[in-house]
Amino acid sequence: MTQDELKTLVGQAALAYVTPGTIVGVGTGSTVNKFIDALAGMKDQIKGAVSSSLASTQRLEALGIPVFSASEAGELDVYIDGADEIDGQGYMIKGGGAALTREKIVAAQSRRFICIADASKRVAVLGQFPLPVEIIPMATGRLVERFAALGGQATVREKDGAPLVTDNGQHILDVHGLQIRDPLAFESEVNQWPGVITVGVFAHQKATVCLLGTEQGVETLQY
Repeated sequence: MTQDELKTLVGQAALAYVTPGTIVGVGTGSTVNKFIDALAGMKDQIKGAVSSSLASTQRLEALGIPVFSASEAGELDVYIDGADEIDGQGYMIKGGGAALTREKIVAAQSRRFICIADASKRVAVLGQFPLPVEIIPMATGRLVERFAALGGQATVREKDGAPLVTDNGQHILDVHGLQIRDPLAFESEVNQWPGVITVGVFAHQKATVCLLGTEQGVETLQY
């Protein structure tokens, strides 16, 4: 199967975790787009969704799925999102789509995090994928130095020759060269650095279940 077919497979499999009559937390990215498309088939059975990005909001609304703000929705039963990497404990790196802050907010108000990914995202140690960190621009120089002290090389993500601007009006650092062997401690430390809005390690908001797309079908991993 192609990677696109694997994404479709796990997107459809995630419907089994959606409870009728609830508001569903929805992430961002190409795999989540497959889930949103599948969710449209049962839109009359749910109240709607809370979205983690403007792009996902637009896709949901275009398919006739009501979108609620995080503040009005309250606690969510389930949050469904992809990952750039996921390890054997359900800890993830996220933020390749630049929506990590809103993703973490919605994940934190959800009882369960269902990660949907293809098998290439499973790793033994987080860090091969460049770690996204959403930052306040004036802190860029100092944060680059702090990641260098940890052995990482941080660069500002660009789009069309200029720094990418997130949905929150901020910038993204992508940090190469890290091996994150204690994701919980790493997330806690970096989140305290002045100028960091959100680090793309999802350890305190780790996956409850991962639906992994493989050549043999969907593998269900529980954490």
